[in-house]
Amino acid sequence: MNSMTARIQTIDTPDGALTILADPSQRVLASGWSDDHAAIIERVHVSLRPDDIIEAETDAAAAARAYYGGDLTAIDTVAVRQHGTELQHAGWRTLRRIAPGRPLTYSEFAVELGRPQAVRAAASVCARNAPALFVPCHRVLRSDGSLGGFAWGLPVKRSLLDREAAAAAIR
Repeated sequence: MNSMTARIQTIDTPDGALTILADPSQRVLASGWSDDHAAIIERVHVSLRPDDIIEAETDAAAAARAYYGGDLTAIDTVAVRQHGTELQHAGWRTLRRIAPGRPLTYSEFAVELGRPQAVRAAASVCARNAPALFVPCHRVLRSDGSLGGFAWGLPVKRSLLDREAAAAAIR
């Protein structure tokens, strides 16, 4: 537990409630499509989990609203904070470089990580990603093009990918 006061905020999106947990520096610790605050807090590594949380506006909410308003790059500059291994941090940085509308397979993601044989490790990076949307793990698919997993449900993942593909097609 950290002796800090974090902010939690839930906003409405076309994909349902999106809850964002941010530290005092406005870095997103966790986010996801649920209005269950406990489910969001549970995604934060115990070493970063705040001991005090208030319901308040987060800077990231404006970026999420802009994303849903059509500015798919609005989420790219939102600061995040996660606890993980060197490989996980490299993976999370790599996820942020995947262009909207251009998803990768888990195998391609492993290649981007410089670990082409580490497909399971690449999938694990996605599974352990706490600030969903802001670190867009939804942009990684199975090699056959199917969705694979997503902590917040496959309908949300499909909706995000469809939104991004439509926007990419317009460009």
